[in-house]
Amino acid sequence: MRHRKRKGRLNRTAEHRKALFANMAAALIEHEQIVTTLPKAKVMRSVMDRLITLAKKGAAAEDDAKRLHYYRLAISRLQNNKDAAKKLFDVLGPRYAERAGGYTRVLKAGFRYGDNAPMAVLELVDRDEEAKGAKDRARREEAEETQAEATEPAA
Repeated sequence: MRHRKRKGRLNRTAEHRKALFANMAAALIEHEQIVTTLPKAKVMRSVMDRLITLAKKGAAAEDDAKRLHYYRLAISRLQNNKDAAKKLFDVLGPRYAERAGGYTRVLKAGFRYGDNAPMAVLELVDRDEEAKGAKDRARREEAEETQAEATEPAA
């Protein structure tokens, strides 16, 4: 029976919740910090902790079959986002190898302007400060380089 187990449904269907958490987990893995509503952040905390534990198990597995099994489980839970799964296993799993749990932190961030929804910052504990916006910085630098090459007079 599911009596008193209502937490975490977020007024969505199971498929919608699964997709929502997969997308949010991929974003959190990539940026290591995201801003979302407080109820979503509280549920996302347990989802992300389970994924990092999966990565830790994969890193600790001795045989390649077990490691591959955990990697494929993570890919399926991230809806085939292989970049996020790769970072999860290569960076985050080893980073939290000594930590027993509690890989994420929820910080309250006031209320949203439009609908007054409580907002929160969900971030990884001991996160890489440079991870947030790294893609944007790389894209901007690349655009500046190509623009500099285009404005440079031909010899």
